[in-house]
Amino acid sequence: MGRTGREAMAVPPATTELQSRQSEQDSSCPMKFLRNRKAAFALALLLADAVLVSLIIAYVPYTKIDWDAYMSQVSGFLGGERDYSNLKGDTGPLVYPAGFLYVYSAIQFVTGGEVYPAQILFGILYIINLGIVFFIYVKTDVLPWWALSLLCLSKRAHSIFVLRLFNDCFATMLLHASMAVLLSQKWHVGLIIFSAAVSIKMNVLLCAPPLLLLMLKAMDIFKVVSALACAALVQILLGLPFLLSYPVAYISRAFNLGRIFIHFWSVNFKFVPEPVFVSKGFAVSLLVVHLVLLFTFAHYRWCKHEGGLFNFLHSKFLSLKLKFSLSSSFSQQNFHSTGSLSKVLSQEHIVTTMFAGDFIGIVCARSLHYQFYSWYFYSLPYLLWRTPFPTLMRIMLFVGVELCWNIYPSNIYSSVLLLCLHLIILWGLWCAPPEYPYVKAESSSGKKEE
Repeated sequence: MGRTGREAMAVPPATTELQSRQSEQDSSCPMKFLRNRKAAFALALLLADAVLVSLIIAYVPYTKIDWDAYMSQVSGFLGGERDYSNLKGDTGPLVYPAGFLYVYSAIQFVTGGEVYPAQILFGILYIINLGIVFFIYVKTDVLPWWALSLLCLSKRAHSIFVLRLFNDCFATMLLHASMAVLLSQKWHVGLIIFSAAVSIKMNVLLCAPPLLLLMLKAMDIFKVVSALACAALVQILLGLPFLLSYPVAYISRAFNLGRIFIHFWSVNFKFVPEPVFVSKGFAVSLLVVHLVLLFTFAHYRWCKHEGGLFNFLHSKFLSLKLKFSLSSSFSQQNFHSTGSLSKVLSQEHIVTTMFAGDFIGIVCARSLHYQFYSWYFYSLPYLLWRTPFPTLMRIMLFVGVELCWNIYPSNIYSSVLLLCLHLIILWGLWCAPPEYPYVKAESSSGKKEE
């Protein structure tokens, strides 16, 4: 008994020492990151791209597409209108959740609704987003150092950010920010940022199924529910002014999943006749293919090391059942001590699953407008280097996709080529050996699940 007491008294200093070492390691992480040669190259690319963005803003003419509509919708909101059916612009009614209004209201306040200062603001946004993407790439260490330059070589990506000022840019940046947070296993914070991205544009929901699977792997069911509750609370708080006044109009317009896009503006499936393109049957068929692909990848790829999706979900159910069945305090204490040793997801597995899940949604999207390229461009180099293809083929696929997105207007041939390139990349992801999803015990001793 005395020995046990002495051991118990010896624990706090050891714990304090361990926490001190962890604190020192955390504080040295930025320095370690900067000493990484690949990180140094990424920083050089970031500075060079900042110069390029400045030159684009200064010398390339701006073309208004949605900016006037955005400002009209924001002006109605700032004028006190809370009925979503009355918030309109010259391109049509407002179809984005409330986060969009708050972001562009702030932009209007800062810029006075003028394009040039808004371009400067979006140029800064472009660099911030690229910096976050570089952080993700350096942390996962999938690409060779020179391939990071591919992230700076897209004419269309630069155009979307600084020459078009689309809301896709903010949604994309927040999505990447949430992924960067998830790399540190901060699931609740990551979900809050993810929900903020959804509040600007709903395309972010393409990443929701793989994100849910990752959460189930990383946390017990109670923490998953609490994280989802945090994400839902963000949507409720942001939409509260509209939910309290005209809830039906807000929900039906801001979260309308049945919108039909104009055939002319679509970059993909342009070879599909317009009557078929706008038909409900075509939309349902693509949705079925999307769900089948998600299930197939989840069962045979993302949960391969857990014995498949069904086996993984069954094990989660048994774990939950066991937790409820524990009655004695000793058993509960023993269960929690065992649960504290739960495995930590590897950074590569998190990014691969999120990017691949998003890409599956892109492949099955009925319509991709030019600004939608920002939804997945920044994942393309990563996905290409996850395939077993030779480097030359990866570069050819990257250039081919970029070429398709720079043909205006899109045509039958460019859309067929884009679909073929997408399917080749998807096939490569399917053929690639899946990475081990968890960090090894000795590597994760200093980490813990949120």
